[in-house]
Amino acid sequence: MTSKAYYAIIAGVGAGTGRSVALRFAKAYPVALLARKPESYNDIVAEIQKAGGQAIGISTDTADPESVKSAFEIIEKEFAEKKLAAAVYNVGAGFAVKPFLELQAEDLSASLASNAGGLFNFAQATLPGLLDSVEDAPYPPTLIVTGATASVRGSNRFATFAAGKFAVRALSQSLAREFGPRGVHVAHTIIDGVIDIPRTKGYNVNEGKADGKISPDAIADNYWYLHTQHRSSFTQELDLRPYVEKF
Repeated sequence: MTSKAYYAIIAGVGAGTGRSVALRFAKAYPVALLARKPESYNDIVAEIQKAGGQAIGISTDTADPESVKSAFEIIEKEFAEKKLAAAVYNVGAGFAVKPFLELQAEDLSASLASNAGGLFNFAQATLPGLLDSVEDAPYPPTLIVTGATASVRGSNRFATFAAGKFAVRALSQSLAREFGPRGVHVAHTIIDGVIDIPRTKGYNVNEGKADGKISPDAIADNYWYLHTQHRSSFTQELDLRPYVEKF
């Protein structure tokens, strides 16, 4: 089903999951892509437009409320006659991998600000539009949040990253319980494994077995599945991992 009367927003686009999610949702809706740097979204916007879709990119720091406000002013102007169908928070930052005694307070602040703080700003900006679409959207209006292994398990040298991701999970659960009964599907996804992107090409993961890394296109398919779920059977949390991943 394709609807030009609605649009989707993806925050945190780049060469991996963000690109695949943007391309998948652009098959159905015009999309707004948010990232801090234009080089993260320019090629994706061009790829969508070349395929006949509609996309805009906006430089946005989701941890900064004023930056988010400015981005949504642009979106509301660009898509003035459209309503919001889906929003994806795919921002992954604050990734300081250090022994605990080498960490600084700023490392913890950065992880909390970019993860939980960014989701807080993004959710406050998107939920009013999602609520407004409940009655007539083609699928239940959806907010999808990307999590990680660190969302449910703290690990050696990952203290601040886990703190930020745990906070994102808690916020997602709270939003699901508040807005689910109002018709907005809020789902948190635990990406438990290494994603197969250019940056991880040389990583030796799961003994190099085929499909031992997570396909970003497969993640995008699962996000679309979450978006199209019937409201009688919402998934609040979905965990994804390669078939050979230990957990």
